[in-house]
Amino acid sequence: MERMTMSKALNVGAAAPDFELPASGGGSVSLSGLKGKAVVLYFYPKDDTSGCTKEAIDFNRLKGEFAKAGAVVIGVSPDSVDSHDRFKAKHGLDFPLAADERKTALEAYGVWTEKSMYGRKYMGVERTTVLIDREGRVAHVWEKVKVNGHADEVLAAAKSL
Repeated sequence: MERMTMSKALNVGAAAPDFELPASGGGSVSLSGLKGKAVVLYFYPKDDTSGCTKEAIDFNRLKGEFAKAGAVVIGVSPDSVDSHDRFKAKHGLDFPLAADERKTALEAYGVWTEKSMYGRKYMGVERTTVLIDREGRVAHVWEKVKVNGHADEVLAAAKSL
C-alpha cells in the first residue's frame, strides 16, 4: 500500500482540515461531526460522468464493509446539492455527497488544481481519496486515483486502522 502526500498541508499523520459542507438530502456534513469514526473522503470532478459514476457505484457497493470497519464514506465535488440528489437517485447511492461549490474543502485538501486537456489549461478536481483516522488525522492519501479497484484498496486500508 502506497502512502503519498499531496501538499505540505496534507501529510500522513497531520490533522485533516475540518470542513462543513451542504450535503445531499439536505443538512450538512462536517469532519468534526464525525470524530470517533474513520472517514473516507473521496474527491471527484463531476456527478454523472463515466469515471465518477463508476467510482461512486464501487464505494456504494462496499458501503456495508466500510461500516463494519467503522468508516463512513463521503464523496465531495464542486457540484450543487441538487446535482448530487439527482446523481444519488439515478444510481441508488446510499452515502452523503458534499457540495463544495465555493471550493473551500477542495482547496484545503489541495485537490483543486490546474489541469490540462487538449492543450487547454483549466482548474478542476484532481481525483483523490483521503482516509482519515478516528482521531481526525490523515492516515492515507491516494492521488490521481485510477478508479478500477480503488474502492477495494481503500477498504483494505480502512480495515487496518
